[in-house]
Amino acid sequence: QVQLVEFGGGLVQAGGSLRLSCAASGNIFSINAMGWYRQAPGKQRELVATMASGDSSNYADSVKGRFTISRDNAKNTVYLQMSSLKPEDTAVYYCHALITYRTGGPTYQWWGQGTQVTVSS
Repeated sequence: QVQLVEFGGGLVQAGGSLRLSCAASGNIFSINAMGWYRQAPGKQRELVATMASGDSSNYADSVKGRFTISRDNAKNTVYLQMSSLKPEDTAVYYCHALITYRTGGPTYQWWGQGTQVTVSS
């Protein structure tokens, strides 16, 4: 069993900053990728940013230049530094991880419980 626990959501004014963190724990052999998705009311869940085990990162066009993803592999933790926040960034942010339980084993995806980010205008 694996748990992804998120921290750092909240209410912020437009132009402000927030930092999200997500720590993975449990039966983990390796984490192939960790990242963040978000879902606004009435919209589909969308990719925000991901980082592979080799530290290559991928961002949604809407957040490039404003958000920065980073990982601490020793702590199985991923961070999302969000700056210049806009009202349209308001959403529930979900941590996501691709995890293997044993060497050569299959990869499984896990999701955190979500953390609310609200940006007021």
